[in-house]
Amino acid sequence: MAKAKAREFREMAADAIATKVKEMEANLFDMRLQASLGKLENTALLNTTRKDIARAKTILKQKETAAK
Repeated sequence: MAKAKAREFREMAADAIATKVKEMEANLFDMRLQASLGKLENTALLNTTRKDIARAKTILKQKETAAK
């Protein structure tokens, strides 16, 4: 999974961002499980995914406040 850019999230609709966040959170859960079992080869993906989730949530919050 490549690093998600803030520009990509800004171009998406709010509901699409929310869906993407849920997908990334599920993916993060799976990666954490694999890491605990010692099967995750690239542990840097945990931090990258976590930061991508935070980036997407920030953009989502900005879109929500701008709509008000």
